[in-house]
Amino acid sequence: MNVQAKIADGQAGVSIQQQLSEFAANLSHSDIPADVRTRAVHHMLDAAGIAMASTRYDFAHKTLAGFRALGDEGRVPVFGMAAHLNPRDAATMNGFLCHGLDYDDTHIAAIVHPTASVMPAVLSAASMTGATGEQMVTAYIIGVEAAARVGAAAKSQFHQVGYHPTGMVGIFGCVLAVGRILGLNAKQMSSAQGLALSMASGSMQFLEDGAWNKRFHPGWAASSAITAACLAREGFVGASDPYDGRYGLYKSFLGLGPRMEQTDPSLATAGLGAVWELLETAIKPFPTCHFTHGAIDAALALRPQINDPSAIQGITVKVAEGMHAIICEPEEKKKKPANDYDAKFSVHYLVATAMLRGRLTLDELEPDVLSDPDILELTSKVSFVDDPESLFPKAYSGEVVVTMDDGREMGHREQVNRGAADRPLSNDDILVKWHDNAGMLVNGEKAAKLQEAVLALDEAPDAVAVFEGFAG
Repeated sequence: MNVQAKIADGQAGVSIQQQLSEFAANLSHSDIPADVRTRAVHHMLDAAGIAMASTRYDFAHKTLAGFRALGDEGRVPVFGMAAHLNPRDAATMNGFLCHGLDYDDTHIAAIVHPTASVMPAVLSAASMTGATGEQMVTAYIIGVEAAARVGAAAKSQFHQVGYHPTGMVGIFGCVLAVGRILGLNAKQMSSAQGLALSMASGSMQFLEDGAWNKRFHPGWAASSAITAACLAREGFVGASDPYDGRYGLYKSFLGLGPRMEQTDPSLATAGLGAVWELLETAIKPFPTCHFTHGAIDAALALRPQINDPSAIQGITVKVAEGMHAIICEPEEKKKKPANDYDAKFSVHYLVATAMLRGRLTLDELEPDVLSDPDILELTSKVSFVDDPESLFPKAYSGEVVVTMDDGREMGHREQVNRGAADRPLSNDDILVKWHDNAGMLVNGEKAAKLQEAVLALDEAPDAVAVFEGFAG
């Protein structure tokens, strides 16, 4: 009986905790369709490329210095840096780098960046056991599937009360993935999840000033998961019902009011072993908050129709109410981003910049562009309204309407953002993005060799050895 049949056979009356434990402990590599395994290594390659590009920025080096000050190094390579750290510190550091540019993948319905936490977690766990590439890929897929479902069950409500699901939800995917590599049985997996509940964290307060906290969340989830899994393996008894219990994840963070009523805990296990949420996880075409992508593409589509940007009277962006607090408010701050992270979460700045420059890359987040008077002038003309036709959270719809000084109006709508499941970037698109990001640090020949190694991870006898070439 395969894992799908086992879960279906015993699902009635079985907790989320138990079902996820059985899934993580019993999934066979052969149960995973070939297209899912292929897509998985492309997601891992994408995250590694983003991590390498992150090393161009000061935040990466300051963070590594902090970890080195904590103690001795280990055998786990740090992406793009001449460093090796112990498993927990490496997981935190690598997660920080993978999420450092806000360019990493997103499970749309869960609003979770799964790879930035799960991949560093399984890489560190692999270093502890000498895992093969096949074992690492299987564990990674387990982690993504779990994190996506646990996040989707919240129906976007975590963001609305100021929590960042990538840190909160990510730890549960990580602890199951790490547990798989460490050989935990289903009972131990359950305890690991129960302990993870007390470690789940992630505040959206960074939005107030563009602080670095958000970058830290995936790696902290990965590191904490390693601790939880190791303790559970040795017999630590974790809490029961960490998801739907009286003080479980959903009730503790959302309360017992209307937000909790909007959740659907059944989604936390829906389709386990049959539906692959990895295929619903979007690769980002822009290095910005995913909520802004529909609007950015709408602005780029309108740009050829505007001969004279100085003649723009105003720009209205339509976005779902559930996105307002993240990318639209407070409006006075969104119109004057103080740093690149502020800009990544400002639909005002991003639409104006895309309109004027005809692209939205990492270059558009550099200090000289952030202070460009023409961009700031156009940014001041951008406003937002609610979009009742948005597909959010299924997709991050965006519409832009431009009003010219002579009264003419032009509009464009992106109902489904590029990269979402209905408009996925192809594997070839991912490789183009990989070379763009990796090319910031290494030459084309080395990038090609690293690509080849990761895409063949399934066949590698030593998973960690595959990633040794990523250490700068």
